[in-house]
Amino acid sequence: ACSPPVLSPYLTWPITWCTILLLTWSLRFVSSERLTSLPQYIRVVPKMFPALALSVQKLQPAASLPWLSCLKRAYSTSGAAAGTNWFGHVEMAPRDPILGVTEKFLADKNPDKINLGVGAYRDDDGRPVVLESVREAEQRVAGTHFMEYLPIGGLRDFVTESVKLAYGDDSSVVTNGQVAAVQSLSGTGSCRLFAEFQRRFMPHSTVYIPVPTWSNHHNIWRDAGVAQKAYRYYKPETRGLDFEGLMEDVKNAPSGSVFLLHACAHNPTGVDPTPEQWSAMSKLMLDKSHFAFFDMAYQGFATGDCTRDAAAIRTFIGDGHRVGLSQSYAKNMGLYGQRVGCFSLVCDNPMEANKVESQMKLIARPMYSNPPLHGALLVSKILQDADLKQQWYQEV
Repeated sequence: ACSPPVLSPYLTWPITWCTILLLTWSLRFVSSERLTSLPQYIRVVPKMFPALALSVQKLQPAASLPWLSCLKRAYSTSGAAAGTNWFGHVEMAPRDPILGVTEKFLADKNPDKINLGVGAYRDDDGRPVVLESVREAEQRVAGTHFMEYLPIGGLRDFVTESVKLAYGDDSSVVTNGQVAAVQSLSGTGSCRLFAEFQRRFMPHSTVYIPVPTWSNHHNIWRDAGVAQKAYRYYKPETRGLDFEGLMEDVKNAPSGSVFLLHACAHNPTGVDPTPEQWSAMSKLMLDKSHFAFFDMAYQGFATGDCTRDAAAIRTFIGDGHRVGLSQSYAKNMGLYGQRVGCFSLVCDNPMEANKVESQMKLIARPMYSNPPLHGALLVSKILQDADLKQQWYQEV
């Protein structure tokens, strides 16, 4: 220990009280959340008011004021030593099983490498492809809109066209105003919004997820705090659908359960039920009062026909179900980086749909406030223009 400088008795206390006054005045500039204790305050003040160091270093510690000695030590130590290590316990997260493949692909120097991670349009040389219909839509919307915030529910034209694409232009639930819908951050965002909606408004339900499924489904419902169970889907022995096992699991699930269904082009197997199997699933789920939530990330990919790929949803609606739906344009329009999708719930009447949609917006607000504009403009332009829509149908 070193001996402190000895000051004249006539100077020690004036300096002490001046320091106290300065410290009191500095309290006005330090966030109250950080002042949970005096030692914590003493650690914060030296970083914010280094000019105080001069007077503090001249102080001769007094037994009657032990905290001044503590303050002097705070000024004498480095910021790193005096601060708290908030994140030292944080461990490295595991790689995402899908996006992690892309990371490895980018790091690989082999000229013959092939990316088997995220599915995306590529030409014969492995380069990204943008659909001609999308390029034409880009040219038409360029410079035509301001960059203002969208409403929480997104671009209304986009939502309207998305609902019609999924349920059908002449669907009774569409024409009667029974669909509550908002623009979302692609398919992931749609699923996340529904998972949170399920937690809040279907609190005693469990979500049944197929085996196998897109790996992020488990993350989404886990982070929403919703209980998960599995149901049989794929049969490795036949490389096909385990329809008997699926129906048995649907039958044995408690009434009022939520079933996550891939509307078409099941990820990752590519195995879809036949129209007859969809019809049988719909009737059994209706008898059990189950709720069907469809994830439709590949409309147009399974058969090349967007109408046929939406047949399962329309079968359930025709049987009287009230369903939920996640739509994504990442794959079928190649708008991967635009993060554009739609989340919808079919309700009993327009009044109920308005209430449900208000809650959907309430959930979205603290998550991301409002969705992005550009991708929604592109989709709206393609779906509203008959020629562009036909061109897109042909490209898909």
